[in-house]
Amino acid sequence: MTQVGEGHNAAEATPAMTAFGAPHVGEILADRYQLEEHINDDSVGRQIWRGVDVILRRPVAVVLRYPGGDSAMEMLQAAVTASRVVHPNLVGVYDAIDEGERAYVVREWVEGAALREIVASGPLDAERATTVGHAVAAAIAAVHATGMAHGNVHPGTVLIDHDGRVVLADARADGTASAVGDARAIGGVLYFALTGHWPHAEAGPTALPDAVRDSSGALASPRQSRAGVPDYLDALTMDLLDPRIEPPTAELLAAELGRMDSAAAERFFDDSGPLRFTGEERVEPPRPAGRKIAVGAAVLAAIALVAMLILVPLLNGGGGGDGGPTASGTEPAGANTPTPDAGAGDGGAQIGELSPALVRVVDPKGRDPREVRGEEKVNDGDLNTAWETDTYNDNFKAGGYKEGMGILVDLGSEHHVTDVKVELSAQGASGEIRAGTSVGPGQSAATDKKIYQEFTPVGKPIKDGGTTMAFGEFDPDKTYRYLLFWISSMPPANGGYKIGIQEIVVRGS
Repeated sequence: MTQVGEGHNAAEATPAMTAFGAPHVGEILADRYQLEEHINDDSVGRQIWRGVDVILRRPVAVVLRYPGGDSAMEMLQAAVTASRVVHPNLVGVYDAIDEGERAYVVREWVEGAALREIVASGPLDAERATTVGHAVAAAIAAVHATGMAHGNVHPGTVLIDHDGRVVLADARADGTASAVGDARAIGGVLYFALTGHWPHAEAGPTALPDAVRDSSGALASPRQSRAGVPDYLDALTMDLLDPRIEPPTAELLAAELGRMDSAAAERFFDDSGPLRFTGEERVEPPRPAGRKIAVGAAVLAAIALVAMLILVPLLNGGGGGDGGPTASGTEPAGANTPTPDAGAGDGGAQIGELSPALVRVVDPKGRDPREVRGEEKVNDGDLNTAWETDTYNDNFKAGGYKEGMGILVDLGSEHHVTDVKVELSAQGASGEIRAGTSVGPGQSAATDKKIYQEFTPVGKPIKDGGTTMAFGEFDPDKTYRYLLFWISSMPPANGGYKIGIQEIVVRGS
């Protein structure tokens, strides 16, 4: 099967594949990933291999690109971005490695087929198309929740496992991705599932056959292309592809498709999986008269607003202090592990939970793919998890290979900050807090160097500190948005130098 789909036509040039260092069956990459079978090459010339993780003994897909270095940065950055989002409808990304002459991404192996291959034998029925659309929208909603966009939603990147699970793969981090583009592409996936054609002008150019159009170039609706498409699904698909209608958020779209999906689930799904249906007579779910996306989105937005008004006070500490279940009815995260005391003393309340999109590594020497992952662990409430540096032969020091590196925290908006507490995996590190007003566009060694140079220290640095560092010299008359915890030296570890950051807790108002 196509493990990495041939998504939207890429702007990047196809890399020149060379024989030097070419992979072969049985080769073990990074002392861990054994190549078993060359599956295919994708639309931008990357090799797709089926492999096995010899340590965890699980199948993996390995995506190789020649050469590595700067030309592979987009692929590696996209993989790092995708690895931060864990969702049942997203392909899991395990590793991203740059060896210079080649780079590769290791991800989940999906035993099944791409939607493109499934529809080649005939369009899907309405219920099955709705199930696929619902899964893709849910995956995109999870990506958008981090502040990122996918940018490559396409029948070749929608994979369907043999057990019926629908997953989305191959996010593209080329700067052109947008939430609106992702929503339009979900409409394109629905259109393709129902008709076997892809609407190029509305959802992006691909190698798939274009949709049916009239003499003026107007897009034919799914109901005009084939019989049996329900009116409610036809209207939803066409609304998503209509440039005159602003699409809803992926979260609202997932809720709407979920409503349609559940309306048919009990009657049409058999016990063999969510994409296999019985042959019973099918009845269309009721469609309110004159329904349009905007109406459904408004209703769902109102429901979401009411839920937010109820839940926000609870999440900010208004739900009582009895240590019982959270508002969702589950035990609090990390209930059996020690966590930093976010409300101790008179320093104020913790300023929210930092989403993965608001926490990132800053390294003026260039971020190593092995270190650009796990940043979200610095604010997950669990001292048993940590973001870690690599193990260095030489310690950070002024004038050395690296003066240091750090974790940038974006509070999302301006806040009065009273103190910052950093929990570390070992004693003996040195660090400081720096504050700034802007981080500049993009992420690169140059922008990271500018962040470090232009951010100003808050109070005095801590040298050879313990496992807890507390910084409290913030100006009460100032507000802060961007904070940088900068590591200037690390303790010895494993024959070198290394440190892990378990938690960063920012308190204030």
